[in-house]
Amino acid sequence: MPEQPAQQQTPPGTTAAMTPRPDHGEQSYRGSGKLTGKAALITGADSGIGRAVAIAYAREGADVLISYLDEHEDAEETRRWVEEAGRKAVVVPGDVADPAHCRALVDRAVEEFGRLDVLVSNAAFQMSHETLEEIPDEEWDRTLAINLSAFFHLAKAAVPHLKPGASIIGSSSVNSDNPTPQLLPYDVTKAGIANMCAALAQLLGPKGIRVNSVAPGPIWTPLIPSTMPEEAVQTFGEQVPLGRAGQPAELAPVYVLLASDDGSYVSGARVAVTGGAPIL
Repeated sequence: MPEQPAQQQTPPGTTAAMTPRPDHGEQSYRGSGKLTGKAALITGADSGIGRAVAIAYAREGADVLISYLDEHEDAEETRRWVEEAGRKAVVVPGDVADPAHCRALVDRAVEEFGRLDVLVSNAAFQMSHETLEEIPDEEWDRTLAINLSAFFHLAKAAVPHLKPGASIIGSSSVNSDNPTPQLLPYDVTKAGIANMCAALAQLLGPKGIRVNSVAPGPIWTPLIPSTMPEEAVQTFGEQVPLGRAGQPAELAPVYVLLASDDGSYVSGARVAVTGGAPIL
């Protein structure tokens, strides 16, 4: 039996329509104060990896700005979990493809929390195409704007507010090293995120700011049924050595490590969470 039945949604997809529902650590993640007193900005935090990271950060003691496009129901669910952990949640819709919105997100976080300690650039877009000719020019531009350019604008706006010990984390992908041909624009952006993090780690190291990326493998999020063919959804994750898709909750501890003092000497790294699929 497949881990998930064939299914499809329209982009960007919603958690409620997924079968089975992803595990974001709602019932399993236990915090231990690793981020007490910190404030985090997480893009794409309404669902998937972003929601799992938001829940974990809140349970570790951080206030969280939840950035998302327009999936209001999912974002409110993330807010509820953050607030149940006793932390402040700020929910901000909008398109990170707009550089002005990226800057506004940073300003809002500093205004609401009085500080910014962790930036997680996680929002992503992809679509599947069998040929190069099928990829619309506009889709290429939008994929780069959401996945890669937004990270640049967010980081540039955030750095003046970050103090020594702060952390920037980019969500890369196993696709950065092992590109799936049907996801060409996405592949390119994820390689760019890994490269940007490596460069930023060197640029910002003298300021005491650490920069790392996480390279997920196949993770069960709304991005999958909303951007891939039904038959690909049904077998999603079977190709990795562990033989299944990962759950968002299985990513959260890595993002906590990279944001916390436990990772105080980790910078310029790319951490693979791929179910055994290698990254170079």
